[in-house]
Amino acid sequence: MVRVFYEPPPFGPRTSLNRTPYGLGGGGLLGRQLEYWSKQRPSVAIGVPVTICFIVSYFVTCMHPPLPFSMEPEYLAAQRAYMRYHNMNPIWGVSSKKARAMDPDA
Repeated sequence: MVRVFYEPPPFGPRTSLNRTPYGLGGGGLLGRQLEYWSKQRPSVAIGVPVTICFIVSYFVTCMHPPLPFSMEPEYLAAQRAYMRYHNMNPIWGVSSKKARAMDPDA
């Protein structure tokens, strides 16, 4: 049988007199930032990074290049009409009789 000795921090969790909490090391910029964020309320420690990620992803999606011309609705409709006119394979999907019957453009 293995004995494990647990020594709790002197003033409860997240506090310690001679070492940083949860083994973060406390060295360098990253260690200090991890120590700072580990002592925050969970709503702040989770909410701030998630909000930053939302803002960054919003700006990334706003600055995307325009879609190619082959994805415009007019181009796709002309492509479907061309495929139907020439009875191109595959016979399932946009060229099938079922899709032709349900398509309002035809």
